Amino acid sequence: MSRPRIGAGIHPIPATRDLNQTPTPQNPHPTDMLTDIRLQRSSPSIVRRHSKSSITRVDGGFILGPGRPPIAERKNDEQVKPKIETTFGPAYSAVTTITTDEGNKVQYQHKRTSSMSSHRSQNDSEDLRSTSHHGSLTRSHHSESAFSRPSRTGSALSSTSTLSGTSYRSPASDEEMPLVFAEPPPSQLLCKICNRVYKVPIIMSCGHSFCKTCTMTLEHCPVDGKAMTPIVDNLAVSEQVNSLFIHCRYGLRPTADTFGEFEIDSNGCPFTIRFGERRKHESECEYAPVSCPNNPACPNMLKRHLSEHLESCKHIKCPNHKFGCQFIGDKPSLTTHESICKFEMVKDFLQLTEDRITDLTNAMRQRDDENSFLRSMLSKTADRVDELEKATEIKFDVLTQNQNKISEELRQLRQDAVIITNELQNLNTKLNMGGIGLYDPQQIFKCKGTFVGHTGPVWCLFVHGDLLFSGSSDKNIKVWDTATNYKCQKTLEGHTGIVLAITAKGSNLYSGSADCKIKVWNINTLEEVNSIDAHENAVCTLVCSYNYLFSGSLKNIKVWKAEGTELTLHRELTGLNHWVRALVASQNYIYSGSYQTVMIWDVRTLECVHVLETSGGSVYSIAVTAHQILCGTYENVIHVWDVRNHEQVATLTGHVGTIYALAVLSTPDQTKVFSASYDRSLRVWSMDNVICTQTLIRHQGSVTSLAVSRGRVFSGAVDSTVKVWQ
Repeated sequence: MSRPRIGAGIHPIPATRDLNQTPTPQNPHPTDMLTDIRLQRSSPSIVRRHSKSSITRVDGGFILGPGRPPIAERKNDEQVKPKIETTFGPAYSAVTTITTDEGNKVQYQHKRTSSMSSHRSQNDSEDLRSTSHHGSLTRSHHSESAFSRPSRTGSALSSTSTLSGTSYRSPASDEEMPLVFAEPPPSQLLCKICNRVYKVPIIMSCGHSFCKTCTMTLEHCPVDGKAMTPIVDNLAVSEQVNSLFIHCRYGLRPTADTFGEFEIDSNGCPFTIRFGERRKHESECEYAPVSCPNNPACPNMLKRHLSEHLESCKHIKCPNHKFGCQFIGDKPSLTTHESICKFEMVKDFLQLTEDRITDLTNAMRQRDDENSFLRSMLSKTADRVDELEKATEIKFDVLTQNQNKISEELRQLRQDAVIITNELQNLNTKLNMGGIGLYDPQQIFKCKGTFVGHTGPVWCLFVHGDLLFSGSSDKNIKVWDTATNYKCQKTLEGHTGIVLAITAKGSNLYSGSADCKIKVWNINTLEEVNSIDAHENAVCTLVCSYNYLFSGSLKNIKVWKAEGTELTLHRELTGLNHWVRALVASQNYIYSGSYQTVMIWDVRTLECVHVLETSGGSVYSIAVTAHQILCGTYENVIHVWDVRNHEQVATLTGHVGTIYALAVLSTPDQTKVFSASYDRSLRVWSMDNVICTQTLIRHQGSVTSLAVSRGRVFSGAVDSTVKVWQ
């Protein structure tokens, strides 16, 4: 019988459970999960080779053999031919039955020992003793010494058919190593990508396991299509792969007709070994090819024949060759030469010299290592010093910042102390004036809420019905509901600069900005309906009177005729000496503030009828009551004039910062004026006796704008909030 070729043959069908999934203690061992073994026809030659084979299920496993009935069931006249039957048990212990021409049966069984090694036993009249080497399995029919060469028949060779005859690249090197299994590996140990036994199995994020090299070629799992990334080595599968039995590489040879496939070499190593012990066995295998250590020109030989070769080798060198002896010969001549070798007398001295040189070399290497270590330590020390220097600099910077912060907080506390002191002085003044009855606790204003939404300082406020409009540095106008839910109804976007002024007339809302534009918005729909280029500089203030819209900028006031949503320039008022930061309309007059002056304009004639002189720098705010004209200045004071004769009647002090805004709250019983300042406070002034009755401190930044509606006061500040006082 010709020897079968090992390469493509028996392949197990994948079982119902997939070992690509991460093993758990509840999972059965993969060797208990094989449910079927079939033939896969990988080439026509393989089909021919196994065309008469069949698979029969028996107790304890499967029998692979020719598709013919057992001998006992054959007809008497049918010729009996040799037959091979291989049984794979539940633990893959292979039992091979060889039936000869005479009808004799010889069984060989691979038995697993506690150390996972195997041996064969012969169950007939002939005693076959097991021979093992490095935990390996022999394939011989007759027992010999550990490294004796067994005689093998074709039937014995056929009994070790295997799953794979391809090469295997070792993970530790790039060397292609032939891989032939003694038994078909379970399908659970086959990679779903390359369809080969796992090589360094990796558990992926999808839950399946694949070869490490296979995962480098795919980004999605071939099983469920999910994206996958490596997580951890699958040690359980690696251990199962390492427990599989393979043929020693020195017992195989390439097939003559198919590249990459291997067959059993009858002259090679007869042992089968565990896959995990392959390197250990093959490094000591007596069938490994070696070269003569005396002369590479000698022909290669097996390791088992090396000792015999050394006895007859004619290229043996003198032991003193390393000292310069040129002798080369066989072993008998070497014995004769050693007695007359001239280096024999001085070999001890030469050996001592060589040892000394070796010691010096080792000492120099040790010193070099020490120098390298010291350089490394010096480099690390320098790096550590740099880190400490940087850390120290950072700590100094933090200390400086904390010091500056404490200084700023101390300055603010001093300002608060000054405000409280002034408040106490005002209370003492009222007590000394006998005006105790005028101090009504019911008139104390408290903060009732805060509108939050702007991302920059709030510079202007305007109330129209139940809606409050606020303009900010974030270039937006927010519309707040002040009657029901007190929430932002809409954000009006369109300006490209800071919104500095807001006013309204009818259903139109007008806004002025640092982008030099005036925009018109419909209050009902809260949509932009018009936009004009109003000034060459920022529009600082707006006010409506009669059918006109007045806009203040640098050294001029423009008068616009408002007809519907259209604005037509009617006239330009000149003669102002600085920025017009304040405009107020009262009855038939317009009051404008610039540098140390308040100009009064007649709305009907658009002519200046009076100029009030101040001494507090630029005028930032103006308010008009039934009896007084008030203006807040850059130098922290409020000037008060009589509205009838335009004579100055009082100067209000108490703020420690610029007065940005003034607002009037009038009742039938009394008139109160609110002032907002750079010092983060609001003051309430009783205009009946011209004194401060209350100081409101709740904002975290300068208070820049005020608006009054239905007994409530709204204040906007640099802290980006709007507070409600009542």
